Amino acid sequence: MNLTVNTTAGDANAFDGSALNSTGAMSTAMKTYYDTELLENARPRLIFTQLGKSQFLPAGHGDSVQWRKWNTFDKSLTPLVEGVIPTGQKFGQSAVAVTVQQYGDYAAISDRLNLHAVDNVLLGAAEEMGAAGGETADTLVRNELCTGTSVIFSDTLGANGAVVSTPTGRCQLSADNNRLTPDVVNKAYTFLKKQKAPFFEGNKYVAVIHPSAAYDLRSHPDWMEAHKYAATREVFEGEIGELHGVRFVESTEAPIFNGGNLFSSSQSYLSVASMSNAGSGSAAVGESSRFVVTVSETLTEAIAKELIGRKVHYYETGETAPYTGSGTIVGVDYSNKKLFMAAASPATVASGDKLYPGEGGQSDTGPCAVYGTLFFGKDAFGVVDPEGMGMEMIIKDASQIGGPLNQFSTVGYKFESAAKILYQNRMVRVESCSAYSGVDEAN
Repeated sequence: MNLTVNTTAGDANAFDGSALNSTGAMSTAMKTYYDTELLENARPRLIFTQLGKSQFLPAGHGDSVQWRKWNTFDKSLTPLVEGVIPTGQKFGQSAVAVTVQQYGDYAAISDRLNLHAVDNVLLGAAEEMGAAGGETADTLVRNELCTGTSVIFSDTLGANGAVVSTPTGRCQLSADNNRLTPDVVNKAYTFLKKQKAPFFEGNKYVAVIHPSAAYDLRSHPDWMEAHKYAATREVFEGEIGELHGVRFVESTEAPIFNGGNLFSSSQSYLSVASMSNAGSGSAAVGESSRFVVTVSETLTEAIAKELIGRKVHYYETGETAPYTGSGTIVGVDYSNKKLFMAAASPATVASGDKLYPGEGGQSDTGPCAVYGTLFFGKDAFGVVDPEGMGMEMIIKDASQIGGPLNQFSTVGYKFESAAKILYQNRMVRVESCSAYSGVDEAN
């Protein structure tokens, strides 16, 4: 059994005193103030949560929530025939359900640290637990929203700023040529407007943007001109401004997609030697399948283990439109240089083509970060608010939890949460690179 306790000499196992490689420390303050600190430090992190349709779940009513949606009617453009009853349309509703799950974390504080620490460390713990709890809750919502099916890829721009092409896959995004621009923002607005997505307050849509992507947008002359004289009235937590009918909210939890090199620290891709959708063989690591890509590079067991579950993009060398699709590696026969794929590979993949990391974009030096800016119409997704299981601070003093000698206390948080996309056509994810694509990691 292993319980980490923060002590004056570092972190230790509460049951045998052995040193542990973790960080942190605590002190003491008033319990009633800790709850306030938890909530106050969690609230600024709930960026995505504030934009969802809140659904209250009363205590004693199970752990699932169901949202019901009325079906819409088609237009009736055919004239009525005198004396003839028209066919009419069926009216009904569909439902979207989700089950709440519980999350939480804690840290332990030794009695000697409580006694001798100069700083109010326990209060610091309450603040940091609040921040961690808020980020956890918002990331859970974010992860659900990233399953959205509507995606716009930022245009590839030439040296003069003109649009050269529009990518059809993430691997075609480049740190130099596919930044978030006001024109792409206008495309996202137009998409939502054409889908008849309802507005938020003030007849605006809302987008959650990562600071790195916001840097490019805010550096654009169109953004600066739009905000030269405008005094933005902040409606949402983290709001930074408005452009083309979209209010922008900044969050470090806006998604970053980035994958490491597939082969080595100096080579991001794998070279295709052959491909077969009726292949054979047995995986030494992972699962076998009949969809086989044989590569030219010499693979090892260590590399094979790293490749399992990796998404890849097929890239046809020498073509004007080289991106031919994506796949997922489910198994590797490293002795025979075979990759087993989850599904069939594109028929055009052949010897000399490349497999690139599928999680992010590409740059001259290898994989790079891609940023997802999520645009929403009102009530695009729902967030459950469970009675009695919102964000809660839990403190156990040494007499409650500290073992036979009252040697430590604990401080932590707990909450229940669930989120669900309600209307796919009320949201769209814009993927772009940034000036920071070379340094930011996936989140």
